[in-house]
Amino acid sequence: MRIAVFPGGFDPVTNGHLDLVTRMTHLFDRVIVAVVKGRDKSGMFTWEERVNMFAKAVEDLPQVEVEGFDEMTVEFARRKGAVALVRGIRAVSDFEAEFDMALMNRKMAPHLESVYLMANQDFLYISASRIREVSKLGYDVADLVPPHVRSALREKLGLEPAQ
Repeated sequence: MRIAVFPGGFDPVTNGHLDLVTRMTHLFDRVIVAVVKGRDKSGMFTWEERVNMFAKAVEDLPQVEVEGFDEMTVEFARRKGAVALVRGIRAVSDFEAEFDMALMNRKMAPHLESVYLMANQDFLYISASRIREVSKLGYDVADLVPPHVRSALREKLGLEPAQ
């Protein structure tokens, strides 16, 4: 069984992330979305909220599971029996950061391949940080995130009451 790990902060999950995960299901038997706890970023959503939002977003994809983790990514992948770490690339700047990370990951876990999927052109400009930014400024991101994520964003920002 070919298992891939898709690590990230996912604060919040976007339609771009979902497009990548859907495409991964055509390449791997099982995809584990690995939501990292905290690290250096100050986020909008808690770790548990991010895990739950992504899990709800992929509930119709039986070969995808979502887990939180708080360890080195390569260690998490090793424990899960993964053959690949999958990441999305939107621009050259993404490649530069990912290239450096891939070299370190290869040093620490030579058995684990780094696999990169180019972002769909419809999602090139979407990032979780941009979603947070424009949402705070009042832009309705309904076409950029799943509906439950839009609601969670609006509730967090006090733009609509809790359901």
